[in-house]
Amino acid sequence: MTKHIFVTGGVVSSLGKGITAASIAVLLKRRGYRIKMQKLDPYLNVDPGTMSPFQHGEVYVTDDGAETDLDLGHYERFAEITCSRQSNYTTGSIYSAVISREREGGYLGKTVQVIPHITDEIKKAISKLDGDDVDIAITEIGGTVGDIESLPFLEAIRQYRHKIGRENGLFIHLTLVPYIKAAGEMKTKPSQQSVGILQEIGIVPDILVCRCERPLSEEHKDKLSLFCNVRRELVIEEQDVKHSIYEVPIELAKQDIDKYILELFNLHVNDLKMDDWIKMVDTVVNPKSGSVEIAVVGKYTSLRDSYKSIYEAIIHGGIANDVKVNIRMIESEDIEKHSAEKYLSGVDGILIPGGFGDRGIEGKIQAAKFARENKIPFFGICLGMQCAVIEFGRNVLNYRNANSSEFNPKTKYPVIDLMAEQKKVTAKGGTMRLGQYPCEIKPKTKAAMTYGSLKISERHRHRYEFNPAYRKAYEKKGMVFAGINPSTKLTEIIELVDHPWFVACQFHPEFKSRPLAAHPLFRGFIKAAAKK
Repeated sequence: MTKHIFVTGGVVSSLGKGITAASIAVLLKRRGYRIKMQKLDPYLNVDPGTMSPFQHGEVYVTDDGAETDLDLGHYERFAEITCSRQSNYTTGSIYSAVISREREGGYLGKTVQVIPHITDEIKKAISKLDGDDVDIAITEIGGTVGDIESLPFLEAIRQYRHKIGRENGLFIHLTLVPYIKAAGEMKTKPSQQSVGILQEIGIVPDILVCRCERPLSEEHKDKLSLFCNVRRELVIEEQDVKHSIYEVPIELAKQDIDKYILELFNLHVNDLKMDDWIKMVDTVVNPKSGSVEIAVVGKYTSLRDSYKSIYEAIIHGGIANDVKVNIRMIESEDIEKHSAEKYLSGVDGILIPGGFGDRGIEGKIQAAKFARENKIPFFGICLGMQCAVIEFGRNVLNYRNANSSEFNPKTKYPVIDLMAEQKKVTAKGGTMRLGQYPCEIKPKTKAAMTYGSLKISERHRHRYEFNPAYRKAYEKKGMVFAGINPSTKLTEIIELVDHPWFVACQFHPEFKSRPLAAHPLFRGFIKAAAKK
């Protein structure tokens, strides 16, 4: 039987349940066990695809085209697993399934209720992780214990553990032990109260993971063990790490959390193989080849999580090149108000990430122009590629006011246009071109040299594409169409021939980058920046 771990959080949000769950997955996988992971989110949206990046952070996309929570990025990056639609469910998706079944008469006239129908649907979602190829499934419950919207999920995991038995399921509760500066003390009371709320609904944590700014004293651990009814050795400290989130698995391993989990499951404790991970973290902390500064010109830079996978992939590129990467976050509207030179002078590379809407677009276009004219290594992703195409059209081909039909439907030169299959789409949620698609790369291009292959596949999330009517004109002026979708002929990768590194892609390579295996395009981009 597949063993199940349920991770809950208390006291405050944004404690890092996703990183904690992913770190535990790293350790268990490196003990030789096959892992799957899942996030259950309590909000009513069916998925995060229609949510603002300012509210929710980035939307992570899986191979099978699911728009999901950004924590799935942590799962894939840390544990080197591949997530799917079964890896993320929301209250909205659960209720939608139940209501659709009721409308079809699937409940045979019964009164449909939260218990048992909603909780049964949640348990059904959890059980989709079961299988002969899965030893341990880890399910993270979004939100904070005590929130009204989390209650059905907590009741569902209580029932699920009751069904599979204590030897096959355990609860890990992540909580905060705050330091009160005025009193000069750390306080365990919030954690006690959070566990108390769990106990009221029938959940007793097996392991307590305590986020803290300072080390826990023995007295703190004794108190938490006693009042939270958790074995003393299962009170685990998770102090803020100094350099990188990739230190978290190492710190948890020092406290044997993975050993205790396997012992609670009556599973064999195999050797832990972490040498390559430890070496990777050492590269992050002590790079041997200097440093580079990369400007990320975005529209949502005020919330760091809006570009979480971008920032991580940049760091992965630094690891692959053994250099330290300093990221300069720049709001594209600031460039519009002042100048590209003011904000981009001195950087070693410029990256323009994806986004939607016309706000800040002119600032991104100016950034692409600055990179092209000053021979600064440039990397455009999705909207970033589209901005590079618009800039090239305006300033090299002299297409005055060239634009995307997304921003100006009446433009004379729609060098970026709505994809043909999108023209009849009116609904917003889950209707973009989503998921993994193949791409064929032109030989002897930077993309071909970087990938080391002429056939690749990458994840997408977009509605607009390069307008193929302008391809010949662009090619005559030095733009190389380095990557093309073999069936639709959609432009996937562009390059400039007279530039040390000017590469842009329609897909999202950041979703497939890993700390131990940087995405080829990020590796190549940082290499070019370091060379500069």
